[in-house]
Amino acid sequence: MSIPQRQVRAGYTDETITVYQAYAPSIAEPALAAGRFVAPFKRERMTWIKPSFRWMMYRCGWAEKPGQERVLAVEITRDGFEWALGRACLSHYDRDRYPSRSDWAARLKTSPVRVQWDPERSLELAPLPHRSLQVGLSGPAVTRYVDEWTVGIRDVTATAQAIRAHLRAGERDAAAALLPAERPYPLPEPVAAVIGAS
Repeated sequence: MSIPQRQVRAGYTDETITVYQAYAPSIAEPALAAGRFVAPFKRERMTWIKPSFRWMMYRCGWAEKPGQERVLAVEITRDGFEWALGRACLSHYDRDRYPSRSDWAARLKTSPVRVQWDPERSLELAPLPHRSLQVGLSGPAVTRYVDEWTVGIRDVTATAQAIRAHLRAGERDAAAALLPAERPYPLPEPVAAVIGAS
């Protein structure tokens, strides 16, 4: 079965969705202890969340890139996730989504959320023909993410390291068995339209 070009795939329950971030221990450890993001996490900066575990692994190099040694699975409310997507602006101009480049630029300037669709990654982190969603939160969206949406934070660094070790040993099936389960996320139609989902 072919996968739609732009589809959100994630681990989720009736109430929550899991997104991933990678940080240095100095940020990850206080967040894990508090169950939410606290200093030195900076609310003033745009923070990118990723529903795809494999895309997160591509970004952080299986938790080996400096400053991204700890991989966090952040469980947030689906209401919050959909609030963010419904107020998002694509990070690049798309003539199918916006009447004109100036309309897109105006929305980009006022939206607290950026979204972009990047190639999804295979287990070996090679690009796949379909896309994966990245969501950038700024301003009021970061405040809501930290104070309202976050339900829990788990450290999944050990999972990343175990998958990497299996891959390096040529044990692909064992690596694949450790991947977190992800399935198509049921976006409400108006939200899907905003982010250009297939």
